[in-house]
Amino acid sequence: MSAVSRTAVPRALPRRRTRTRAARHLGRYVLLVLILLFAVFPFLWTLAIALTDKRAGGSIYDFPASLFPRALTLNNFQQVYQTFGLGQYVWNSISITAMTIVGTLVVSALAAYPLARFRFPGRNLIFAVIVATLVLPGETTFIVNTLTLQKLHLLGTHLGVVIPTIAGAFGIFLMRQAFLAIPQSLLEAARLDGANELTILTRIMLPLTRPSLAALGIFTLVGSWNAYFWPMLVLSAAPDKVPLSVAVLKLKGQFNYDPFNIAAGSLIMMLPVLLVFLLAQRLFMRGMEGAVK
Repeated sequence: MSAVSRTAVPRALPRRRTRTRAARHLGRYVLLVLILLFAVFPFLWTLAIALTDKRAGGSIYDFPASLFPRALTLNNFQQVYQTFGLGQYVWNSISITAMTIVGTLVVSALAAYPLARFRFPGRNLIFAVIVATLVLPGETTFIVNTLTLQKLHLLGTHLGVVIPTIAGAFGIFLMRQAFLAIPQSLLEAARLDGANELTILTRIMLPLTRPSLAALGIFTLVGSWNAYFWPMLVLSAAPDKVPLSVAVLKLKGQFNYDPFNIAAGSLIMMLPVLLVFLLAQRLFMRGMEGAVK
């Protein structure tokens, strides 16, 4: 083999490796784009239908033409909001969701702190039992919770919707993992300075675990805002107090032959959650990283 051919072989290997890596990266990006389109497509189609001016003609089933409306309008949102009176239902959702988020954060932090930092007999067993409840479907507690709320005269109230949902195993698990990541030396230094456990929790633990609190808050927001069966069950005797997730299904009856208004009502329900997640996604990702560790 000549000297030229010997030097050409080592030079060709890095080029092949570079091409192979580029091909792998390209394949990954193509796969991610396909997954993105698959996940976002229902929202984009609903958005296109909600913005379509129905006076311009066309059918929502004329695909893919329905993805590109002939004329755009916001009249569908205005009509469904005024005709159906969604303002009251939006406020109901905000009230229930806000109380659920605050209650979940408080209960989860108070329960997770002793499980993470106190040493007492049966601590690991108690935590294992709490985590084991994650495998149980929520429907298993509906009858017991309903009977309890009836005894407490909380059926038909927003508080009755909130109380059974704020003590969740996921929130306790998430906050416990976040508390375990804080160095023990900080707690010992605070105790030497005379700080009690409540002061340590509120001034050290909670400020240092803001990302986890934000992640738990977003999870709770999505779950509470989209909850249907439990609010419908508790508020069945008070239809004016139902959240938007329950009321929006009535659109199918009121606008049975108007899919444009139904799509507009669905977007009114989805947009608040999407906006909150987009604004707090950095804290959400940081909080989830702490939970995984």
